Amino acid sequence: MKITALTENTSQAGLPTEHGLSLFIETAEHRILFDTGQSELFAENAKRLKIDLGTTDIAVISHGHFDHGGGLETFLKINPAAPVYISRYAFEPYYRSDGEYIGLDLSLKESDRLRFTEDVTVIGNGLTLYSCNGREKAFDLVPSGLGRKENDVLMEDDFRHEQYLLIEEDGKRVLLSGCSHKGIRNLVRWFHPDVLVGGFHFFRLPVDQELQSYGKDLDAFPTKYYTCHCTGTEQYEYLTACMKDLHYLSAGQTITI
Repeated sequence: MKITALTENTSQAGLPTEHGLSLFIETAEHRILFDTGQSELFAENAKRLKIDLGTTDIAVISHGHFDHGGGLETFLKINPAAPVYISRYAFEPYYRSDGEYIGLDLSLKESDRLRFTEDVTVIGNGLTLYSCNGREKAFDLVPSGLGRKENDVLMEDDFRHEQYLLIEEDGKRVLLSGCSHKGIRNLVRWFHPDVLVGGFHFFRLPVDQELQSYGKDLDAFPTKYYTCHCTGTEQYEYLTACMKDLHYLSAGQTITI
């Protein structure tokens, strides 16, 4: 399995960057686009990396925020056939606490390419999406400053629109997470993956002993972590001191699992 970061906040390969995430995954049977970043940049970078997104046979949007699904319209134009798996809650109105809209383009909701997912959606052999809504959390959610509007009232987001892709191949369990809004420590306990790829959403957390305790807790599991995007580069550097198998995945980089 190969995973290439098309869009991420940083790049060590000289690619243009943005605050967003898009990953291209090549398994034995499938070519999967996981998230589209916030613009058409994921497609431009794919061309630079000589990746043909027209060959994508499955697309997944991890949750309903613009920095993960903002390039959805671009993908629908350049790929005429691949279904897009997205939560049925993804087109709800999501906002920052300051009132800025951070949701998806609502005009795309009626596309016949969308496959709206429930709590567990089996895509194919070894490919399953989970929302984990209703699962018991060992840890409370990290404060995010994010919300959704209900009856024109801004409420704290419960992230029911977020889903995670579990790929089971060659005896390994690989979990893909866009932002881990339901808690990265909860995700590791729920799935016990061999490899976890995605953002930890730590970038708002101070670099202190509490963050170190999060890292030590994650390190107690025999999981290899490739983090990115919303983890925060300062937080990542701090965590490397207390996590033995933590790595950063930036735009243009490819990992082989």
